[in-house]
Amino acid sequence: MMETLLSGPDAHNHSTAFISIFNSSCRFDEEFKYILLPVSYSLVFVVGFVLNATALWIFLKMRPWNPSTVFMFHLALSDFLYVVSLPTLIYYYANRSHWPFGVAACKIVRFLFYANLYCSILLLTCISLHRYLGICHPIKALTLVKPRHAHLVCGMVWCVVTVCLVPNLIFVTTSRRDNDTLCHDTTSQQAFEEYVDYSSVVMVLLFGVPFTVIVVCYYLMARTLCRPRHGLSAGQQSNASRQKSIKLIIIVLVVFAVSFVPFHITRTLYYTSRVLRRDCRYLNIVNFTYKITRPLASVNSCIDPILYFLAGDHYRSKMKYILTGRKQAVNSQTPEQPQRQLNSNHDIAVVYCNTALKDRAEVDR
Repeated sequence: MMETLLSGPDAHNHSTAFISIFNSSCRFDEEFKYILLPVSYSLVFVVGFVLNATALWIFLKMRPWNPSTVFMFHLALSDFLYVVSLPTLIYYYANRSHWPFGVAACKIVRFLFYANLYCSILLLTCISLHRYLGICHPIKALTLVKPRHAHLVCGMVWCVVTVCLVPNLIFVTTSRRDNDTLCHDTTSQQAFEEYVDYSSVVMVLLFGVPFTVIVVCYYLMARTLCRPRHGLSAGQQSNASRQKSIKLIIIVLVVFAVSFVPFHITRTLYYTSRVLRRDCRYLNIVNFTYKITRPLASVNSCIDPILYFLAGDHYRSKMKYILTGRKQAVNSQTPEQPQRQLNSNHDIAVVYCNTALKDRAEVDR
């Protein structure tokens, strides 16, 4: 978000702020952000820290990992690294935009926000692709997708995001405003247009393309799940696991839309309005909408652990065992449960793999 520059006779009046954009003055009332951002970031920090720390601990106890667990572990790690940076932002906005931690800390904190944003998007895309293979191509998912492949893909995700965000480390800077030091999440006003060009390319590559892939994958999965399978009874066609996977598809799409789409839309409008030098009234509106949608992107760090809980029986059983001390099909080796254990090992991405194979065998018979 663009920080305000105070000027004029009311420069020391914190109830209003003046913002200078391309040689025109525009008064922004930003009192709301000194309440909204500290409160929302505090909630995200407390909830996200507890949930993601718990998730990481559970994942570490679930070895050996399957590909889905690998993706979810890296997603939880990304969320955890972001939430531990939030106390500095909470202090910054609670202290009315004063940054005492230095330029390097400012760059790191802003980097972690965008790293978490785009790592989350890319890892959700990986989970969606893996789930697509498990539902639409179950044999390939079993034979071709291994945990080592998932580790390699996750390493590539971290590398791609880091390389793409290196320019952001250069653009982000601090500046002085009266006795306060501002930590910009964009750049200086002189380099803003170049920053917008860079940010637009990153948004297309790390948000537009992955989101398109997720939508296509979920459309193909929904079509496969809803397609009648000849030779099966009505009960087999409407079993609980099919309904559960359809619900998970809907939930992930809704979470993705709520967390990321509003942020990218309002940020694009905000950047475009500054570049096009729109009138002050319009700038006030887009500035307000952009800053109230920004916390939504952070809320994703609290929602992802809920998806882990819905992902498969193995994670839920492990959590129940930790909370209650009662083993519920964790590491069970009874003869009646090989199919269930195999499904647990392949978790969310291949939830229908074995069901599909069994159904095909029944049709052949």
